[in-house]
Order: sequence, then C-alpha cells, then structure tokens
Amino acid sequence: MAPKKDQSSKSKSPVQPVPEKRGYEFGGPLGAFGIIFGLPVLVYVFYFVCNDVSGCPAPSLLRPSSLSLDRLKREVGWPKEGIVALYDTQVTLWTLSYYALSLFLQVFLPGQEAEGIVLAGGGRLKYKFNAFLSAIVVLSGLAGGTYMYGADFVVWTFLWDNYLQVITANLIISSLVAIFVYVRSFSVPAPGQPNPTLRELAPGGHTGNPLYDFFIGRELNPRIRLPIPFVSEASRTIDIKVFMEMRPGLLGWTILNLSNVAHQYRTYGYVTDSIVLVTIFQGFYILDALYMEPAIMTTMDIIMDGFGYMLSFGDVVWVPHLYSVQSRYLSIFPYELGWTGRAFVLGVVAVGYSIFRGANNQKNRFRTNPDDPNLKHIKYIETASGSKLMTSGWWGLARHINYLGDWTMSWAYCLPTGVAGYVIIESINPGTGSLQKQALQTPEARGWGMVLTYFYMLYFAILLIHRERRDEEKCKRKYGADWDRYTSMVRSRIIPGIY
Repeated sequence: MAPKKDQSSKSKSPVQPVPEKRGYEFGGPLGAFGIIFGLPVLVYVFYFVCNDVSGCPAPSLLRPSSLSLDRLKREVGWPKEGIVALYDTQVTLWTLSYYALSLFLQVFLPGQEAEGIVLAGGGRLKYKFNAFLSAIVVLSGLAGGTYMYGADFVVWTFLWDNYLQVITANLIISSLVAIFVYVRSFSVPAPGQPNPTLRELAPGGHTGNPLYDFFIGRELNPRIRLPIPFVSEASRTIDIKVFMEMRPGLLGWTILNLSNVAHQYRTYGYVTDSIVLVTIFQGFYILDALYMEPAIMTTMDIIMDGFGYMLSFGDVVWVPHLYSVQSRYLSIFPYELGWTGRAFVLGVVAVGYSIFRGANNQKNRFRTNPDDPNLKHIKYIETASGSKLMTSGWWGLARHINYLGDWTMSWAYCLPTGVAGYVIIESINPGTGSLQKQALQTPEARGWGMVLTYFYMLYFAILLIHRERRDEEKCKRKYGADWDRYTSMVRSRIIPGIY
C-alpha cells in the first residue's frame, strides 16, 4: 500500500505546464538595448540639465552658438573628478541599509496574508501585505527627526548633498537584482516536471534572446525564502517583484519629495504652496497605492509580466528620481501659485479623481454585487465565458475610462511648476559680503524648463496607451467574438469621442 500512497501523493504535486510564448515588445532586442543603456543616462541628464548651479535648463543649451563642452560642464556642475564621482561606497551602503529596513519591516511587522490568482500550473502563491504599515513606521521616524532637527535633519541633507550618488546606488542595486533573477530563472522546472514552489516562466520572457529576456524578465514571480525562524511562511518568503514595486522605490519617491521641501525651507526660510501641493498629491497617490496593496495581485505587472531589468530599474531608479523632478525644481525656484493657481490645480485634481474613482468604484460594485440598486440603470452584455461587460455608465463612455482619470490627475504634478524655467544669478550680499545665488525667471529661460517638469505627463500618456493596448490584446484573447461585439458598442478606448 505504501507505494500507492506515494504515487497518489506525487500525482497531487503541481506539475510545470508548457510555458506560453509571446512576441517581442518595446521594439524587441534593439529597444531593450536602448532602454537598458539609455534611460539611466536620461535620469542623470535630468539632474544635470535642471540644476542649482546655472539654471533650468543650463543657459548654454539655449545658445547653441556659444555651446562648448567645458562651459556646459561648468554650468551643469559636472564633478571635477569626472564620472567616478557619481559613485560613493558609503552612500551605497546607506542606501542598502534603507532596503534592509524595508525588508525587515515586511518580515516582522504584522500584515494581511492572502493568496494570489490561480497560476498556469494550477496553484496559488501566498503573499503578505504590510507596505502601508511599513510606510507609516518609516514616515513617523522621519517626522520625529524633523521635529527635533527641522530642515537640517540628517536624512534630508544627506539626500540633497548626495543625490547623484544615491541615483548610482539605486542603479547598481536594481541591476544586480535583475542579474540575480535572470540567472536564477534557469532553475525553473522544465515542462512536465514537479513544481512544488509554483515557479513559472513569464509568457513574454523566454524568447531565447538573452538581452531581451534579461530586460523583460524570464521568471514570472521570482521569490526567495529567508532562513528566519518564528515567523510565518508568508513572512519569510519574499516575492522580489512585489517587494521592489511596492516598497523601496515607491516610498522613496515621497522621501525625496520631502527632502526637496526641506531644502527649499533651508534655502529661503519658507515653503511655497506649489511644492506643498505637489508633495501632497504625489504622497496621497503613493499612500493610496500602499494602502490598497492587495489589489496588486490582479494587476498586469503581477499576473503577466516577468521581473527583469525593466521593472527592477523602473521601480527603484526611474520612479523615485524622475517622478520627483517637479518638487526638486520647485525647491530651487520657489514658485507661488496664489489663490487662482491653487483653485485651478485643485479643480483639475477633482475632475481626474472623480473619473478615476467613479469608474473604478462602479466596476468593483458591478463585479462584486451586480444587483446593487445603484447599478440598476447599467446596461451590459454577457460573454460566452460568463463575464459581463458594461456598455453604459462610466464604462459606456470608453473601454478604459479610468486611464483618463489617472492621466488627468497626473497634470496636478506638473501644473504647479507653471511656465517653467529659470537662471541662477550670483551676487554679493551687501550685508555679509558673501556670494549668494538667486533663481530668477528670464524671458530667455521661461518655458524651456517645461520640457523637464512636464515630461511626466507625456511619459505617463505613452505608458497608459501602451498598457491599454496590452489590455485590449488580453481581452481579445479571452472573449473572442464577444469582445468584437463589445467594442462595436463602446468605440472609444480612453478619451470619449477622441481616442
């Protein structure tokens, strides 16, 4: 009887399915090469071109006839030691300690444990969620330090004084993590083999081209199990993709914003309404995402995308350093919106949030309780798979109307910078005799800074359109002819009547 029992037990063990394959995205290997080596340079360019040395943008860039490499280096504050000055071991170790703190809080703070969606192999991964509580602990510690030391709190001055080296540290960390998960992905069980840990290859991540697969991510949900006793299995199991997406980079975005606010106060002795609004809007967006962390289990990032360089770099380099450009700009140029400007920005946010939250709430109610009295006016079609697709209400206006709200809210991150652009004027303080710098907006610089401070709006629009196209492809595969019927009724993709 024993052999039969073993055979039965073995048959219940998950078996690795034949992995799904998809074609190239992001321009294939050539696009992957450009992103891997181009986007990090762009992050540094944003720092140098919009600076507190000469202006935003550097004045020579507006006068091509007088442009020279030596002059440009002086204007952007290029370090005398050259490229080696972008790295500092001590800064890297302090940055690693921030990651270690994030990891410690995930493991030891209490949190909700839940199972993800059913995987291709028939199992579910277990997750632990406490990113919001972790953020509250970290932000409370920063608030305590600020209460004691004000704008001179060591975290704020460290981040401002070592910003370049922090970028490099995050770039190194993200690259090493991407290399680790790529190499480890080759130990994923082969099709037909037992797969007790539910490891799978991502549909688009095993093309056979090493550069592209490294970039897009071979393994769907790479995980590590820490040898920590006295905690639950979900606590000691770290999903690398979820950790990188929800913890160091996302919270780091807010921390950098707060550092920029502190710098403005140290420099000018006051804080402007513009930088306060940007910090509040972005902080709310981040804390809302952390609070709703369990919702990540149904996102495309988790259920479809592998974890490779694209997400690793995007999570901890691109997001915190590119998305905080507006507050960094305002920390140097203290632009005041006034009552009219505040009202306009708040109005834009209200419109965007109404669309975003109204659409998502309507969808969630429809999925969980179609008999809700508030939904009795909603029209829908029923698909062969049993799913219902709304054809009226918010979702009758456009198939991805929530993206319109999300993008409209992103305007509020950029609008507080106004018609951006400034130059740094040096003068002698008549009282002290010391050299002082002042950021002033001149007709020549006015507007050119918008290339940098409004970059997020353009990038986010491209990101949402790309995501919408992927959503459409997924729904077409899932619903087939029913999707064609649905799209004939709801013709707009994101913007009603326009796109």
